[in-house]
Parts: sequence; C-alpha cells; structure tokens
Amino acid sequence: MAHAYDFPPAVEGTSAPSRLTSGRARGRILDAAYELFLQRGIRDVGINELITRAGVAKATFYAHFTSKDELVLAYLERCHQDMTVEAIMAETGRRTEDPTGRLMAIFDVLDGWFRQDDFQACAFVSTMLEMGPAHPLGIASIDYLAQVRAFIRALAEEAGLEQPDVFARSCHILTKGSIISAVEGDREAAIFAKRMAASLIRDHGGDAPMAP
Repeated sequence: MAHAYDFPPAVEGTSAPSRLTSGRARGRILDAAYELFLQRGIRDVGINELITRAGVAKATFYAHFTSKDELVLAYLERCHQDMTVEAIMAETGRRTEDPTGRLMAIFDVLDGWFRQDDFQACAFVSTMLEMGPAHPLGIASIDYLAQVRAFIRALAEEAGLEQPDVFARSCHILTKGSIISAVEGDREAAIFAKRMAASLIRDHGGDAPMAP
C-alpha cells in the first residue's frame, strides 16, 4: 500500500552530525525511495533525486546502499512488510478460521486496499513488469509474489481442494489480474475476482458460497 510521507528536507551539517544517526539516515533514504518508487517506478527516479529528497549527503547514501539496485531491494522488502503475504495471512485469519473462507477473504482484503484514496499498484508486479523477469530486481519481485501463491496453495490443501497447486496458480492469476484492473481504475475488480474464485473453488471440489 502507498503511504504519504510529509517530512521537511533535512540537511546534514557539521554542527550536529550526531543528530542524524545511521539508522535514521537509512530510514530517510528508504522513506524517500518508498514514496518516489511507488509513484513513478524505478527507472524514472535517479540517485541524486533520492539523496535530495532524503536530505542526506551523497557519502551517507553510499554508506548505506552501494547501488540503486541495493536500495530497490530494500524498498521491496519494506513493501513486503506492508502489504503481502504476512498482512494478507493476518487479515484473513482475523476474519475466519475456515480455510475456504480465508481463500475468499483474500479478495475482501484486496477490495479494501483498492478502495483506499492513496492506492498504488503492487510494487512487485510493477517492478517485475518494469525491469523484466530476468533482471535481479524482477527475480526478487517474482520471489515475493510466489509467497502469496504458496499461501494460497496451503489454504487449498487445508480446504481439501483437488489439485491444490493448479488451484493456487489459477487463483494467483485472479489476484494479480485484479490488481492490474484496479490500477486501470476498476475499484470493484476484487469483487469480480472473488466471484471467479468461488467458482474456481467449486471446480476443485470445494464448497464455496456464491459470491454476491
């Protein structure tokens, strides 16, 4: 999910170098990257702009990140903490303990995300499409996306669905497709995807209610 960071630029000075600790400097850089990469993608944002936005010296930037790619990997990890499998697992678990119900709840979680005013595309889908599946950043994005598919497969096994791997691949296509549709402007994409997921569950021998 996207978050707005409204902090004034801070300039490192020789008068109080201890005020900007190593952890705080790294946090500023990541905050700037998180905001700019989500808004504009990876290639469009340069290191100099990131340094200016973070309000750190160039030497400080390179003390924490030896390259832009290394910063992007840290950015993807932050996105992973914000809205990926852990967040989805936790939220679906709060809604129901039934594995079939949790599969359906995935799309309720996505629906809430899509309807946020500051909704941005999934960082992993965006980065993979921008950088390509063979680029190290694309590979990292694919690995994060695979964790969602593994979660879906685990729920499918718990629900006793037939061919849980095939189901997980198919359901994962629905989640990624709904994200793309939401970016296009269809804020009801998750609702339509949920209906298809219910049909998919029944096709694999499960008992899913008809989605509204």
